[in-house]
Amino acid sequence: MSGLVWRAIWTAAAVALVVVPFGYAITAVHQDVLMGAGCGLAIGVGIGLRGGAQAGPWMGILIGSIVGISTALVAGVAPWDGLAVLVPPILALAVGMHDGLRETSFSSYRDMSRETFIVSVLLALGFLPGVVAFEELAWAVTSTLAPLACMPWIALISGLLSHRRDGWHDTRPPRLLVLSAVLLFASLLYLMVEEQFGFGRTPRIVPVLQYAGILGLGLAAVPAAAFLLGRVAVMWLQPRLRVYGRLADYLRIMWVPIGAFAVGYLMIIVLFAGFYGMLERFSPGAFADATVGIKEWLFFAFFTGLAQDYATIVPVSDGARVLVGAHLILSAGWVVVLFAAVMSFIGPRLERIARRHAEEES
Repeated sequence: MSGLVWRAIWTAAAVALVVVPFGYAITAVHQDVLMGAGCGLAIGVGIGLRGGAQAGPWMGILIGSIVGISTALVAGVAPWDGLAVLVPPILALAVGMHDGLRETSFSSYRDMSRETFIVSVLLALGFLPGVVAFEELAWAVTSTLAPLACMPWIALISGLLSHRRDGWHDTRPPRLLVLSAVLLFASLLYLMVEEQFGFGRTPRIVPVLQYAGILGLGLAAVPAAAFLLGRVAVMWLQPRLRVYGRLADYLRIMWVPIGAFAVGYLMIIVLFAGFYGMLERFSPGAFADATVGIKEWLFFAFFTGLAQDYATIVPVSDGARVLVGAHLILSAGWVVVLFAAVMSFIGPRLERIARRHAEEES
């Protein structure tokens, strides 16, 4: 139980770290960022916990991040406001990415409907942070019910796009699923027409057909493209991200050498920061625009070790240039020498880990 809790916490923290900054880079509207973060957290944690040992938590982090970023992007950039624009493509994208997981690929309309319902519930929960920021109760209720209302339509589209692949059992969608999808389409079309022409008035045929085409594009073409894009993306990425599941084994081996490199590099920075400050103290003017203070010398030594120019301090005298050259040579030599030592130290251990993983896969 504690393992699942820690996996959920780790997945949620990673998704939030990706989605929240990206959301604020898209829009300054807090509600849009909250909806993106909430949907990403809900989908990421749900996939990470339900996707199996091979699918999560890395796939949960990936899928949650993509869903959260997509939600914030659509909510912040789309020229139209409303859940009818936001929910269908996001729900279809999440279902498609879930379907792309090899451990959870669906094989019937029943499986597709069940998993689409679960994803829609997760999205409804994900909208709650954004709902809290709204004061209108009607919008709050609608936002939480919208994913559930779109579930039959997205399940039908997803099933129609999947029924020809190997392993699919059903030949026709269930009548109840088709009826639910048709009722959703008819209800939305009725609301659109009545809002345009006024309740109780008889609309003309041509505008109704135009609205039906627009609604079909929003409820069919866009979600279908989102579903296929999500499924193809996950099917392509999953085998390439399996290496992250084994990352802990390699980090245990690399942790000590990485720490040794960081300590040595920090010592070189501190050493030469003192040299630079001492030279400027006893030979004023050795550095142009130099200010007295260890903080500036530490920054200058850090950027010099990376062979990067520092904006406010420039070596002028011959002694300063020689000191900078010695710093560069020592930093480069430290990298080369330690790299050779690290490879001789960890090489046999990495080979043992690789053999063990190969035996596990065979």
